[in-house]
Amino acid sequence: MFPRSSAKKDKSLKINILTLGCSKNTYDSEQLATQLNKNNAKIEFIDNPSQATGDAIIINTCGFILDAKEESISAILDAIEAKNQGQVKKVFAMGCLVERYKKELTDEMADEVDGFFGVNDLSEIIKSLGLDPKKELHGERLLSTPSHFAFLKISEGCDRTCAFCAIPLIRGKHKSQPFEQIIEQAKYLYSIEVKELILIAQDTTYYGIDLYGRQRLPELLEQLAKIGFPWIRLHYAYPTSFPMEVLEIMKNYPNIVHYLDIPFQHISDKMLSLMRRGHTSKDIYRIIEAFRKEIPDIAIRTAFIVGHPGEEEEDFRELKNFIEEMKFDRLGVFTYSHEENTYAWEHYQDEIDEETKHQRAAELMALQQNISLEKNQRKIGTTQKVLIDRREGNYFIGRTQYDSPEIDNEVLVEARHDIKVGQFYDVRIYDAVEFDLFGVLNQ
Repeated sequence: MFPRSSAKKDKSLKINILTLGCSKNTYDSEQLATQLNKNNAKIEFIDNPSQATGDAIIINTCGFILDAKEESISAILDAIEAKNQGQVKKVFAMGCLVERYKKELTDEMADEVDGFFGVNDLSEIIKSLGLDPKKELHGERLLSTPSHFAFLKISEGCDRTCAFCAIPLIRGKHKSQPFEQIIEQAKYLYSIEVKELILIAQDTTYYGIDLYGRQRLPELLEQLAKIGFPWIRLHYAYPTSFPMEVLEIMKNYPNIVHYLDIPFQHISDKMLSLMRRGHTSKDIYRIIEAFRKEIPDIAIRTAFIVGHPGEEEEDFRELKNFIEEMKFDRLGVFTYSHEENTYAWEHYQDEIDEETKHQRAAELMALQQNISLEKNQRKIGTTQKVLIDRREGNYFIGRTQYDSPEIDNEVLVEARHDIKVGQFYDVRIYDAVEFDLFGVLNQ
């Protein structure tokens, strides 16, 4: 495709990378970008294929649910248009959608897309650009996020067998990243002044079992905390066999923020069984009680699925009542997507109509909106430590330790102050709405 001579120092390639989907894809794109950068390629992370110019655009696709698949296809088509307009020379697609549907995509788009690569084909992408995939990284990372926070993926794949989930089909079995390599990457990120380290995986709680025969997440958190990051955040925990030692580590190290992302998906025992989650409603209640007892101010972020096969009105009401009772700090709701080759696809009928699914999701989000407003209003008059992410108009926008970037609540700080992006400030909260706080520097 690209001749190897194009990688010479006097003629670097300009590569655009567009990342769709979750933070795990963000991490993968950054790993690819780091390799390309080592080969003297000029990397530009973009938000839209129409922004692409130069030698190639690489689209890192998502194939998790229907909406994500449609977004990925649309982005590929837009990139083809950019190629036809002469903005870029080559179009490549990689990632989850390609892993699931490579044959179908090739059959439909082989004449227009210059290469399709699955989730484990990073070296093949680099070769296709005429570059060397063997460049050593030594823990380095080229970040697409703002420079003050970074994602660190500690494992790949998943051994869980949830009925609705296609991730094991796409990403394969759980595979932990070696302990020493994670520490090496973290030390590099600390050396470039990353303030917030966000640990991610398909299931962070399973870390270490495949390599070391035991859960090593608590030990990993402790070693990362000792490096010195101001904030360390944990995402994508799983309720079954959650290592409670994590809570003790949280208490012992103030730089591990009091925040936990742990999707529960449902509360009805019938639905948990149909979903093949591996735990009961009693287990969920027990784990929430433990979290709040050990870390009273912990912010729990969770997610639920509505419209899964078998969900009757009684199950939905139970879920709604549970959310009202627990008053989660952060919450996401997804409508069930009937995904090919999953257990649910093979054993259940997608029997609930889309209108009902979306109505149930809307009810839960309306409920959560009120819960979030109530919790935010309690913060009026308090002073919060805020990490500033960006400036928009008359406000600098940041987050407390209880909020993860791009998905959670934000704090809007009046721009009349001398404020720098990527720094921490004490902010006095004077107003609140459903998902935002408003404040001024506490001077």
